[in-house]
Amino acid sequence: MLRRHLLALGTAAGGAPLLPRQASATPAGFRITYFNAATPGSGRVGSRDVTAAGDGTMWFCGQRNGTLNRLDPRTGTVHPIDLRAPGAERAAPHGVVRGPDGAAWVTEGGQNAIARVDPRDHRVQVWKLPERFANANLNTGVFDHRGVFWFTGQNGVVGRFVPATERMDVWEAPRGRGPYGITRTPQGTVWYVSLAGNHLAQIDIEATTAQALSVRIVEPPTPNQGARRVWTDSRGRLWISEWNSGNVSVFDPMTSRWGVWRLPGERPRAYSVWVDPTDKVWLTDFPANAILRFDPMTETFTAFPSDRAGANVRQMDGINGEAWGGESGTDRIVRIEYGV
Repeated sequence: MLRRHLLALGTAAGGAPLLPRQASATPAGFRITYFNAATPGSGRVGSRDVTAAGDGTMWFCGQRNGTLNRLDPRTGTVHPIDLRAPGAERAAPHGVVRGPDGAAWVTEGGQNAIARVDPRDHRVQVWKLPERFANANLNTGVFDHRGVFWFTGQNGVVGRFVPATERMDVWEAPRGRGPYGITRTPQGTVWYVSLAGNHLAQIDIEATTAQALSVRIVEPPTPNQGARRVWTDSRGRLWISEWNSGNVSVFDPMTSRWGVWRLPGERPRAYSVWVDPTDKVWLTDFPANAILRFDPMTETFTAFPSDRAGANVRQMDGINGEAWGGESGTDRIVRIEYGV
């Protein structure tokens, strides 16, 4: 099944960027607020991946200044945490997720390591990848149902880290460079997408051993689409942002069927994808400088352009009623409340 739709953009968002500040002229039922990601003396932050800390605050990566940051949206205050281990020259965090232990777990590209930040005292622990994989270009991670952390590296790397034993296994990915976004479905399966390899892949977490990675590759219907991020919905369907094609696609593992929709505009490029608890699909489009919300039931898009040029939201996440993203180009965090 291959479907393509070119649909009209929704109402634009505007408003002065006093931080935090609610944007004006947003579509009905939504409210947009921008938060400053920088703190005095922080320099450029490069606010990137975000995730909920579980207590009303949000974690976000400062890829440019090597920090993990905790934002309190009630006050707009940001607490930066330096991720560098003793003796390390730099840190450059990419992805962050909240683990089963409540801590923030970070794919830390600057130190080529997995980092853990304690949610209470903000103590940082760092576990480096084996020397054989010294330049993994770490991207994103996810925990499986057993509490094992699986992660990707764009230079052709897939790995896992077991917090209970501090064991790390890393493998060369099939087809080499490209592993990027990763997700776990409600059924417990773990999937990643390859940007350079243009495919979707399921990791067989039961069959994988320390010696061998077991992966099933699924070919998308659009060649050379540049699969960048992937997120599961409540049914276990896999939604993919396609950077090269400008499509959002979905794969249903139960039926092996695909659906494909092109984002609005002449030359869209879909970077991020996140599926909210109501199964609406949130995306970002760099040329449009916008966050998009796609309703699979009506097959329509609603657009929320940033009120500043070059926002470059590279990842989204959120909680029920709130979609969050990091504007890496403006050093801001954006929250879109829906159903208001």
